[in-house]
Amino acid sequence: MNKIKELFNIQYPIIQGGMIWASGWRLASAVSNSGGLGLIGSGSMYPDVLRDHIQKCKKATSKPFGVNIPMLYPNLDEIIQIIIEEGVKIVFTSAGNPKTYTSYLKEKGITVVHVVSSLKFALKAQDAGVDAVVAEGFEAGGHNGRDETTTLALIPMVKEKINIPLIAAGGIATGAAMYAVMALGADGVQVGSRFVASDEASSHIDFKNMVVEAKEGDTQLTLKELAPVRMLKNKFYQDVAALYATAPSVDELKTLLGRARAKRGMFEGDLTEGELEIGQVSGLIHDIKPVATILEDMIREFDIVHHKMNNITL
Repeated sequence: MNKIKELFNIQYPIIQGGMIWASGWRLASAVSNSGGLGLIGSGSMYPDVLRDHIQKCKKATSKPFGVNIPMLYPNLDEIIQIIIEEGVKIVFTSAGNPKTYTSYLKEKGITVVHVVSSLKFALKAQDAGVDAVVAEGFEAGGHNGRDETTTLALIPMVKEKINIPLIAAGGIATGAAMYAVMALGADGVQVGSRFVASDEASSHIDFKNMVVEAKEGDTQLTLKELAPVRMLKNKFYQDVAALYATAPSVDELKTLLGRARAKRGMFEGDLTEGELEIGQVSGLIHDIKPVATILEDMIREFDIVHHKMNNITL
């Protein structure tokens, strides 16, 4: 039995990334209804909005789903209490110390997974008692690791040292990529960017179309002094690059970033001044599809690659 399927009681070991401004209840419920594990991205939600999304998700699916909590956002205690009150049984934490809430959540009967970008933090998450880790490579969109370790290198290094289930993330949008990381030791995959370009994602259609149009090299990891983030190279990114040429202070970077940049770009559709978070694999995403079709395509391709590899001899 696959460890991730068993841990979450799902059909396929595919988890949807809990992305800000993209992962509302429609996306999460669609992924869960299609056999994966959907996640509501709480990072872009006020507590009362999160409660509404959880309640709507419960009505839209009878399958397991979870909530992703980026720990660099405020109102964490209130968010945790809402998750407990609403009976959510799966929580993915990221961008913070897993010791902060893991024990408390597990005491409430909640399965806890922590997202990491390095072996060091994977071991810390395991020590904190999480049920699984997501090891996310440098290719991933949004907030990322400072070490710039790629998925291909990160997954086997983490697999070698941990004894809890391992989920691979970063650069995974196809069944072939899923097969590759599972061959390297992952028990399942977390998929973000591919689900941004889905009918059910709550991100703005203009942002979705820009993701589809993206080519190799159109994203860049930047703003490491604040929180490393991979984004599309629009005017805002060029403004960041120009500021870096002046050796800016952290305060100057914060001033340029301002507030609600990601909402402005990803949710409201300002492709010029908004922060457009997406992964390198956007160069392989050529269309906007229903979630069910995305899952079907990934599983079909996985099976094709599996059959092909079984017939290869060296």
